[in-house]
Amino acid sequence: MKSRLIVLVCFIVILPVAWILVVRLEGEKPSITLELPSPSLGKTQELSLSVSDAKSGVRRIWIGLIKDGKEVDLFKKDLPFAGLIRGGIIHQESFKILVEPVKMGITDGKAILRMVARDYSWRGWLQGNTTYLEKDVIIDTRAPEVGILSRAHNVNQGGAGLVIYRVSETCPKSGVFVGENFFPGYPGYFKDNNMLMAFFALDYKQGPGTKIFVTATDFAGNSSRAGLPYYIKRKVFKKDLLEISDRFLNWKMPEFDVDISPDSQTPLVDKFLKVNREVRLDNYKQILSIVENTDKKLYWKGTFLRLPKSARRAGFADHRRYKYKGHIIDRQIHMGVDLASVARSPVSASNTGKVVFAEYLGIYGKTVIIDHGFGLFSMYSHLSSFTVKKEQMVSKGEIIGRTGITGLTGGDHLHFGMLVHNTFINPVEWWDASWIKNNISDKINTVTSNNR
Repeated sequence: MKSRLIVLVCFIVILPVAWILVVRLEGEKPSITLELPSPSLGKTQELSLSVSDAKSGVRRIWIGLIKDGKEVDLFKKDLPFAGLIRGGIIHQESFKILVEPVKMGITDGKAILRMVARDYSWRGWLQGNTTYLEKDVIIDTRAPEVGILSRAHNVNQGGAGLVIYRVSETCPKSGVFVGENFFPGYPGYFKDNNMLMAFFALDYKQGPGTKIFVTATDFAGNSSRAGLPYYIKRKVFKKDLLEISDRFLNWKMPEFDVDISPDSQTPLVDKFLKVNREVRLDNYKQILSIVENTDKKLYWKGTFLRLPKSARRAGFADHRRYKYKGHIIDRQIHMGVDLASVARSPVSASNTGKVVFAEYLGIYGKTVIIDHGFGLFSMYSHLSSFTVKKEQMVSKGEIIGRTGITGLTGGDHLHFGMLVHNTFINPVEWWDASWIKNNISDKINTVTSNNR
């Protein structure tokens, strides 16, 4: 009887005490996770903060900035309580905090970002477990200054240009906006790393009236922009009509592995349309992914080489209509220049660079893409063969393959394309020594001479 009483007392007294010690007096501190892309805080900065406490739940979160002995509250919040037994209701919470130093009366300079999180544990005489997190930050509310160093910027619709500029401080992002398209600038060519050059381009649709300006964003997120003198020359592109024959369809469509409806009354035509539209679009997206990264070096020099002893069969941005048995069945834009010589003519690298692609590419067939640095690329398509591989450095004039009929083409030729970052441009400019001198070389030489 006495032993049963002892067991009962243990059950009534000791177990609750043990529960309190283990559960409500737990000593696990809250976790604080802060997303801080840069230690610099600009004029307007959004911070992402996550606080969690798996056991007792989050009780309170406080964030403040300390500078010159002054403490400024940025954010504080008390989270709901379910009672002494259950503790906190919320075990994980995320916050977005807007920091605006100027409005808060905080001056530029070094500061401390302090965060405090407390939970609903009974520890510390019911004050809970507390986590402190501090980050050294720099308040920087001044936007970088941008100065344009190059002068005239005369650009053709569908053509390219070069801007050279200086920023007042190192900026992780700067470059040229052409309409909505952004072309990054790169340091490294000049001794002063705050001097950058940016190749930019207008696509075939961007004519006079397109806005062009330079922008720079510092580590604190402060941005500024600078206008530049420029002139855009309108271009009217050729309209072309391509006759699609049954012979062509029977010859070329087996090369493409695409599905069409089994109920199709004109399977070869439907397959052609799918290739010319959907495969073409997929190939375009793949090209954009290939040229997404570029070496921050200027590999090329002088004019780009043209396929020797060749005739031009199609031009850049030709507006093509495809006709089958008297009816227009499709329309596409030709993003390069077609050059034809004798069959299987040797194809050389138009200028020095690094091979970033050497594979079969849908409608373009066997293709080689070369990175010439700073966002400039050349593309060689419909090859019968290529002799280079990815990551290989090639010199201007070095043989990289031979012309052919692979891909969506009706005859042996080279499809030659050029891009500035994600924009196809007219290759003809880059074959012209006077254009390169006036628009590229002279600019670089003048800026170099003026900044020795």
